[in-house]
Order: sequence, then C-alpha cells, then structure tokens
Amino acid sequence: MKAEYVNPFLNGTVNVLKTMAFVDPKPGKPYVKQDKKAVGDISGVIGLTGSTKGAVVVSFSRECAMKVVSSMMGEQYTDLTDEVRDAVGEITNMVSGDARRSLAELGANFEAGIPTVVVGKGHEITSMGKGPCLAIPFKVDNFDMTVEISFE
Repeated sequence: MKAEYVNPFLNGTVNVLKTMAFVDPKPGKPYVKQDKKAVGDISGVIGLTGSTKGAVVVSFSRECAMKVVSSMMGEQYTDLTDEVRDAVGEITNMVSGDARRSLAELGANFEAGIPTVVVGKGHEITSMGKGPCLAIPFKVDNFDMTVEISFE
C-alpha cells in the first residue's frame, strides 16, 4: 500500500468526527491487520474503485458508536438502533469522501460504493483486495474505533 494513501484517511476521520459529531478523535499507531475479525461491534464498509481497488472500514466499539452518534444527532442513544446503524454508514461515507478528495489532489481518483453496515461482536470483514489491510486505531474519550484501509 502506498504510504501517501494513509494520511487522507487519518485526517478525514479526524475532520469528519470533529465537524459532524463534535468529538475529538485521537489517532494511535497504525498497524497491519493479521486477521479478518473486526475490531469493533459495528462497522461501516465501503468499496472503492478507480486508480486501484480497495475498501474502507470504519469500526466502532458499541460504546464509541453510542458516544459519537449521540453527539452527532443531539439525542441520547443506548442501543445499536436503525438510526445508529444509518449514522455509522453515513460517517463511513463522509470519511471516505473526505479521504477521496485528498487522494484526488495526489492524482489518485476513486469512486465509492454504497456503504454497508455490519453489526455483531466478533464479526468478520473479508476484503476483496489482495493487498494488506492497514488499521488506524482512534480513541474518542476512552472509547475505541478503528479505520481500516486496504488497496490492491
């Protein structure tokens, strides 16, 4: 994976969550994932095509999803309702869009599919790409979320 593909997703995540959900995500050290198991309890997934094929996964712990979506919607959520699922899909779409704008400035153009949301502790996400999957962990308050990116 090209190193210049990572920062747009890191910056896109911070921009979207600060602007739309009024939270301050703190990025951790990126790492290469060794398995298909999602880090969180709810994940938004978007496939990318264009300069190469890839995927973006935004995965939240249950607690982090409640925090972020409650702040974003101005309403308290205590369960992974349809509204929370929709919001996770939209956050994933916005992170992807912000990153794709930055990547386009580098000459890498991508189109995104429609986000899919997967829920459940220990769910697995199999990427169609052949490349490695890079995970960028974030903390929102003391709650965990991870953005995963993979490209061929």
